[in-house]
Amino acid sequence: MKDITKHYTNGEVTIVWKPNVCVHSEVCFHGLPEVFNPHVKPWINASGADTQRIVDQVKRCPSGALTYFMNKDVAAAQGVEPEIAAESIVEPLPNGPLLVYGNIVVRDANGNEVHKNKVTAFCRCGGSSNKPYCDGTHTKINFTDKS
Repeated sequence: MKDITKHYTNGEVTIVWKPNVCVHSEVCFHGLPEVFNPHVKPWINASGADTQRIVDQVKRCPSGALTYFMNKDVAAAQGVEPEIAAESIVEPLPNGPLLVYGNIVVRDANGNEVHKNKVTAFCRCGGSSNKPYCDGTHTKINFTDKS
């Protein structure tokens, strides 16, 4: 899949959109429809709201498909844009599942793939009836990290 990155600016802030990362949660256009409108082309109008409202809304993007940078920061760095990447975070919950935040692909033993986004909980206790995902069995069997 081709890695596409699009830029939209109001002169002060640049909105960066990576369509291949987008999970179409619709958070952007429900939160700031005067900037994000999928019914028009281009679908991002960076002049539709003030910079702070744009920044606040972009920060709500659950997938990281929308990010931003301040144009003055790029000018100060002699035109070098910051590297923007959607990150994933892995966090084991005490006595519970392994949480993975971000966009991931889960491949089963047969090679079937499932695309997950936001937060995915994986079983650590071994008792889930929905492996590899957590179904809460760790609570019923009193799983602890010391088990």
